[in-house]
Amino acid sequence: MRRTRIGAGAALTAGALAVTGLAFAPAALAVTPATATITADCGSFGGGEATLTATQSGTSATVTVNSAITAPIALSADSIASTLTLVKASGGTVVFSGTENPAMAAGDPVQVGPLSGTVASGDSLEAFGGSLKMTVFGITITCTATGPQSPGPFVFD
Repeated sequence: MRRTRIGAGAALTAGALAVTGLAFAPAALAVTPATATITADCGSFGGGEATLTATQSGTSATVTVNSAITAPIALSADSIASTLTLVKASGGTVVFSGTENPAMAAGDPVQVGPLSGTVASGDSLEAFGGSLKMTVFGITITCTATGPQSPGPFVFD
């Protein structure tokens, strides 16, 4: 009987601590949608469908791009300098940049990011009208969206 009371008391205490932790946890901010697709034109390097994935923490945001082009040769991790420019619905642009990318074998789809940028609450950002510039071995590849992203622009909390 005593073990049952101790077990129940421990369970109640653990539950109360968990609820308290949730009450004091910072509110998670969300980007809507979290993922969008575009059709990209990368000039002589090719093109096709690319996927953009956005995250947000306060005014800091990141975007990862799984691009429409493939690596012509093997690329080591963090070897691509990238700048993604997104267009704000209210006018102007927001730039996300970085040198993060996974290692890729020749023929793999090129992935860059997470690229870091700063956003404000309510920012609505669209790839159409912006660009992704990737510099690899001194060669700059510029990709642009051929139409609006789907399902729509990223809206940050």
